[in-house]
Amino acid sequence: MTFRFRLTLGLIAATMLAYAALSAGAVLYISRSSLHEVQKRVRLDLNAARRQYDAHTDRLAGMLLSLQILCGGHASLDAYRDHLDRLYQSLHDSFQFDVLLIAAADGRVIYRANQPDSSGDSYAWNPLAATALESGELQRGSLIYPAEALAREGESLAERARMDLVDTPAARPVRRSRLDDGMAQGAALPVLGPDGPAGVLVALRLLNRRYDVVDDIRNLLFHEETDRGRPIGMATLFQDDVRIATNVPTQSGERAAGTRMSEAVYRRTIERGEVYADKAFVVNDWYVSAYEPIHDSRGAIIGALYVGLLEAPIVQPRRALMAAFLLMAFIASSALLASIAYLLNRMLGPIAAVIAASKRIVEGDLSARVGLRPANEMGLICEAVDRMAQAAQERETLLKENAMRQLGQSEKLASIGRLAAGVAHELNNPLTGVLTFAHLLREQPNLSDRDREDLGVIIHETTRMKDIVRGLLDFAREAPAGRAPLQLNEIVERTVRLIRGNREFSSIVIQTGLDENLPEIGGDANQLQQVVLNLCMNACEAMAETGGELYIRTGRSETGESFVSVRDDGCGIDPERLETIFDPFYTTKPVGKGTGLGLSVSYGIAHAHQGRIEVESQLGAGSTFTLFLPPPQPVTPVNQHKEPDPDE
Repeated sequence: MTFRFRLTLGLIAATMLAYAALSAGAVLYISRSSLHEVQKRVRLDLNAARRQYDAHTDRLAGMLLSLQILCGGHASLDAYRDHLDRLYQSLHDSFQFDVLLIAAADGRVIYRANQPDSSGDSYAWNPLAATALESGELQRGSLIYPAEALAREGESLAERARMDLVDTPAARPVRRSRLDDGMAQGAALPVLGPDGPAGVLVALRLLNRRYDVVDDIRNLLFHEETDRGRPIGMATLFQDDVRIATNVPTQSGERAAGTRMSEAVYRRTIERGEVYADKAFVVNDWYVSAYEPIHDSRGAIIGALYVGLLEAPIVQPRRALMAAFLLMAFIASSALLASIAYLLNRMLGPIAAVIAASKRIVEGDLSARVGLRPANEMGLICEAVDRMAQAAQERETLLKENAMRQLGQSEKLASIGRLAAGVAHELNNPLTGVLTFAHLLREQPNLSDRDREDLGVIIHETTRMKDIVRGLLDFAREAPAGRAPLQLNEIVERTVRLIRGNREFSSIVIQTGLDENLPEIGGDANQLQQVVLNLCMNACEAMAETGGELYIRTGRSETGESFVSVRDDGCGIDPERLETIFDPFYTTKPVGKGTGLGLSVSYGIAHAHQGRIEVESQLGAGSTFTLFLPPPQPVTPVNQHKEPDPDE
């Protein structure tokens, strides 16, 4: 899986998640805000419905006040009865009441306008009448009309109140199956006598199946608005939890009288007396509803007033708005994804060029270049890759040049080696003659001890020269160095004796510190003396102008290696040159003062003895060269070289 694919997939996923979250948030906000607005409207509609409901009560109260004025205010109960008997029909046609009666102060019914032959029963059960007699003031409100009292008002009213309960989804379970009592609204006006209330006038409207109240509310609030032939607004009067007057239709299109409110609404509205404003399942459909409890004159909850709007016509515009938003979100997300794809191609396109150039470089084509310079961090990456390739190409060219130079130098060294081998071969004959005649002279009996000692030095140094020439020949022939047991201290002492008489060391103090407990080592004494001598000569040249102290020390390291160190107080070596001082022909001396082979040859001798040379130097403070040789090992005899024939 490529980086571009992962990045593209990640950006697409992030974009889709962001738009999904935005869409979900927007849909939720639209849904809630829309529902909130509808609920707010329904609450306002409920307030208007309550005012319309109270207006019917106020009309009955106004009728009673008109009767009081007509009778002169302090008329007797008989005078009120005469006016009611005479005006009953006109009042009934104007105010559409169901009950109009006069009761005495003790609660006994004196006159029923709609049933003149029925009187004498107690009316003390009526809370409106009782409160009016107690307070001496007009009372208006709602009340529950018992079935027995309704029967006294006429069988038609009792029949209107009777209502079979209809099974309704989500309604609370009850045991009863029929409603016999009724709910009414009306007013009670006390008839005042000389000593206080002498009786009371009562006017009531039975609300059971009284559809003009709920229809007036719907027409006032919703103006007969419809959705696919159905009114969108509904109103209902509940007696307890039973719809006694409603324009909510059933599946068959009839008024849903006898159906009951849902249990959730009942708990809040009837039991707790709260206003319910939310979605509710009404009969067979969902409505955005508002319920308000109806109290009697003593504060008891006897029913509820309901208004509601069908949810479907509300949801449709909301769904259309959501669909429009989601469509715009989809278009915006598609445009954004296209922009992301374009930008990714612009941003990550150079990666393919970088990868291609890198593959060519790895395969050896150092001339490969990216060649792109986007105006961002990717441009810096492309530039860095091109610079890296350029540097590698330049380094390869330099390495090739160095390799050619080293190859030429190697060929030069090989030529010098062959020349040196020829010279050494030619020098070997005269050296043999000198050595032979020196031995013969030392055998003369007339020589002094000093002469014999001088001849001994000549013999020793001539022998050493022969060994050097032999070593040069062996080096040229790549012959292994000989190995013999030897004492490192003896090599140092012999070297010191050799340099003490040299005038170049006249201004240098030579000090030694030799470890007397050094074990024997295996090696070629002449070659090792050559290494020590080279180190001493280099130290002398480093102190040539100022003089100083040359300190030669032997010992053993922590790893058991024997070592000899040569320390001087000279000019020191530049740290930048320490890595090249062992290279062949490398020298800091002026032309004619050195060949640059001393340290290189010494390094080769140390390596041939499985040893090493380490150097520590501080510019202006001197240097210390240390030759480390491995612990004692079984040694091999020194190669026996055949002495060349002096006549060759």
